[in-house]
Amino acid sequence: MNDGVPFTPAQRLEAAFRAIHAQRMRDLPFINDALHVEAVGFRRWDGRWLGVLITPWFMNLVLLPDAPEHWNSVPVRGEARYEFPAGAFDFIGGHEAECGEFQSCSLFSPVFEFGAQEVARATAEAVLAALFDPAVREGGRPAEHNPTPAPVVSRRDVLRGRWGEATK
Repeated sequence: MNDGVPFTPAQRLEAAFRAIHAQRMRDLPFINDALHVEAVGFRRWDGRWLGVLITPWFMNLVLLPDAPEHWNSVPVRGEARYEFPAGAFDFIGGHEAECGEFQSCSLFSPVFEFGAQEVARATAEAVLAALFDPAVREGGRPAEHNPTPAPVVSRRDVLRGRWGEATK
């Protein structure tokens, strides 16, 4: 119990995916045991909650409803496109009984490249920062990681945490 304090949408999402991990995913071969379920950086954005969900099997950008008038409901596996300073991103509709409706944009799946939760969390935080950096839309690296001119990096690479390498 949480002492009468209402759970945030991110806490409900995290609880739902912890249950999914325990009940449906635990022994599958694509699980990274170095990771656990964690909702990272959730904040209100444009009438919705936005953050990154880390699980032992994926890392996704996630949108959750906040203000009903701003929520674009889509069916499970349906798509919705959202504009961010970094560009337009497609989100897929989802629903879990424990947390309700959500939409997600895949960043990593599976997540074997992460050897520790701290590395996954740092990547999630960098992705969120890059999402709101207009330099990403222009094909550059995120501003906080771009002290000198650098090779062009794709938006996909930035969102995957690869802003230190040029793409070919």
